[in-house]
Amino acid sequence: MPENLRLTPLYDLHVALGAKMVPFAGYSMPVQYPMGVMGEHTHTRSHAGLFDVSHMGQVILRGPSGALALERLVPVDVAGLAEGRQRYAMFTNDKGGILDDLMVANRGDHLFLVVNAACKAADLAHLRAHLPELEVREITDRALLALQGPGAEAVLNALVPGVAAMRFMDVATFDWQGHALWISRSGYTGEDGYEISVPDTQAEPLARALLDQPDVAPIGLGARDSLRLEAGLCLYGHDIDEHTSPVMAGLSWAIQKARRAGGAREGGFPGADRVLQELADGPLARRVGLRPEGRAPMREGTVLWDAAEGGRNIGAVTSGGFGPSIGAPIAMGYVPATSAEPGTRLWGEVRGKRLPVMICDLPFRTSTYKR
Repeated sequence: MPENLRLTPLYDLHVALGAKMVPFAGYSMPVQYPMGVMGEHTHTRSHAGLFDVSHMGQVILRGPSGALALERLVPVDVAGLAEGRQRYAMFTNDKGGILDDLMVANRGDHLFLVVNAACKAADLAHLRAHLPELEVREITDRALLALQGPGAEAVLNALVPGVAAMRFMDVATFDWQGHALWISRSGYTGEDGYEISVPDTQAEPLARALLDQPDVAPIGLGARDSLRLEAGLCLYGHDIDEHTSPVMAGLSWAIQKARRAGGAREGGFPGADRVLQELADGPLARRVGLRPEGRAPMREGTVLWDAAEGGRNIGAVTSGGFGPSIGAPIAMGYVPATSAEPGTRLWGEVRGKRLPVMICDLPFRTSTYKR
């Protein structure tokens, strides 16, 4: 293991469970366990999977008018977010591109943010530079676990009574053996489930208590990726980045009426001119679902060609692989808006050969959140 990789509080447990560890976002993380990626994927869909997501950044924002202040950096309605609720957001740049996507929770006297591991240093600097009136505190003494799947509610409620009453995007604090758990009903798999911020010292005891339940298995990064791909969820640095706008990425649903043209707090975020124009007129390119015909996966970087004679290079795959729950290869990518209609046939270049691929609606599998 490279010496410069950071370890999560669950590193020793991963090794004890037989995980294959790989570098990811500066951390040594489990990519799979002996069950294998396919088994872990299907177990999460049918029972419950436990993920270590402690590499993600946990940040507290505190100060007067913190919600309105944060709206200077994101195109979502933070001021209208009720206490005990969470919302998906993204930091935009001056060109309307996405610097990172994140979760924002209203915890009463402060906001709680969860940001991507690879972006957390930049995100903290961004927050401190642009919101000097707020306290920006990175939480470094808590791990983050995700329990996902149809069995998640029963499993967690047996250990932490009361979580079953939560609905999708609720956040609350619960006691577990004298320790505070910060729990949200959310996740990154398209399944019902929870994300649990737990003190470092209690991360392994909590993980073991969950894994002691017959329905729960440890899940690595490999299955995490195939699960989120089936759910049509973006991976930062792949499906979204500093050049893609929220509208291009199909994330317009995350921009509430208050921040749109004519809304109570229209614009006021970086790149608002571009984002509001694209909301009104449509973007030049769109993120689309892709179903390759046949069994060959079309992975990130696969060039997409239109069906015209001779073909034109019109886009590329940003995420792709095999969808175990779909039983077929699936992918996402960007194409011109004029070519983004579901049912449009394109060609993807795989190992020098052009193979047919059909544009389809997202997600590939309907999500099962408990609303």
